[in-house]
Amino acid sequence: MSELRQIAFCGKGGIGKSTTSQNTLAALVELGQKILIVGYAPRPTPPV
Repeated sequence: MSELRQIAFCGKGGIGKSTTSQNTLAALVELGQKILIVGYAPRPTPPV
């Protein structure tokens, strides 16, 4: 059974997280790795 690994790309907006993650994951696919991409963008909570 293969080992499960997690990679996280985080930081403020507009620093290239999406580009970096897509390029990294494309390289992993070329190496024969199976990948799952999960995106999460929390909404700011409205003031009460």
